[in-house]
Amino acid sequence: MEGAGESVTRLEMPSAAIEWFNRSMYSAVDHQFMSEALAEAQNALYLSNPNPRVGCVIVKNGQVIGRGFTQKVGEAHAEVQALADAKSRGSDLVGSTIYVTLEPCNHTGKTPPCVDALIAAKPAKVIIAMSDPNPLVGGKGLERLKAAGIEVHCGLLEAEAIELNRGFISRMTRGLPWVRLKIAASLDGRTALPDGKSQWITGPLARADGHHWRAQACAIVTGVGTVKEDDPSLNVREVLTHRQPWRIIIDSKLDTPINAKVLNHLDQSKVLIVCAELDSQEHSERTRAFEARGIEVIAMANAFGKVDLPKLFLYLAQERQMNEIHIEAGFKLNGSMLRENCVDELLLYYAPFFMGEGIGMANVSTLSSLDIPKDWKVIDQRLFGPDLRLRLIKN
Repeated sequence: MEGAGESVTRLEMPSAAIEWFNRSMYSAVDHQFMSEALAEAQNALYLSNPNPRVGCVIVKNGQVIGRGFTQKVGEAHAEVQALADAKSRGSDLVGSTIYVTLEPCNHTGKTPPCVDALIAAKPAKVIIAMSDPNPLVGGKGLERLKAAGIEVHCGLLEAEAIELNRGFISRMTRGLPWVRLKIAASLDGRTALPDGKSQWITGPLARADGHHWRAQACAIVTGVGTVKEDDPSLNVREVLTHRQPWRIIIDSKLDTPINAKVLNHLDQSKVLIVCAELDSQEHSERTRAFEARGIEVIAMANAFGKVDLPKLFLYLAQERQMNEIHIEAGFKLNGSMLRENCVDELLLYYAPFFMGEGIGMANVSTLSSLDIPKDWKVIDQRLFGPDLRLRLIKN
């Protein structure tokens, strides 16, 4: 059970069988070095979009002789980085074992195929966490390695590798980005006072964690209501990153103020305003004013004269190659996102106080009964100072 076929077969196994399979196939040392490769991949979290986050560790005689992780688009992938690191140390790669968190690419994009570089290094074995969901790869890299006489195994710590690349996997398999909705609220689910004031509900540790999720996204989405009410910058400030995500404003009537903070720092990241229609003279004039500043405006209307959100996310994945979208919006847009089934993950921060009267999390439909299946399941819960963070995904 090796190569591309192994990964498919394992996914069909019961979880207990997978655990037994991994224990019998891989040693404790294999787990250790793949964990180190996954740690390398974490270094690409804010860097590699729209490419996947990949880490690689090369081992010989029980010692790590090379490490690498995917660089920004157009630069070296993890395997090439690790091979270069090993060569810079004067290490002999022949007969080594290479641990990599994603199947090496077998096609030429902005860089040459990684599988060619691995074959040229003549390792004895390559151990891979998961096969590549990209149809241009999809097992072909594994087959090339095996055809070159290299022992290949796939599936070690696969779940951890999947977690690192939910967005890339989503874009490759569904043609959609992974959409994460972030909300900060009081214990009674209020996100702002009745007058709209919301800064700050949570403390500095929770806010810094929110910026961690901003930094790994391809784009941060908000609504024009939030732009008018809070005048946010929507950039990453609380964590160190060399890449700022796009900023996207959902603005059906093209009402975004030309002096809004979110429209600044265009040298660091791009801004896209999505409206419903661009057929009036007023909209044409405002569009020209935005475009003169380097801000892109597009129209994407649904049947109700609002922005077509499902169509927008298809567009962002397929035309703009975006993997993860991070939403920080208000009551109305949050509700629209949820009602139109656009959200894959909830990132909820609860501060330990009750607000009483105020604005809720999302404008969603009222239930007529509690006898319904629950839509979401918690996959992680953690404290950041006094604030509780929950991560949920759809059942």
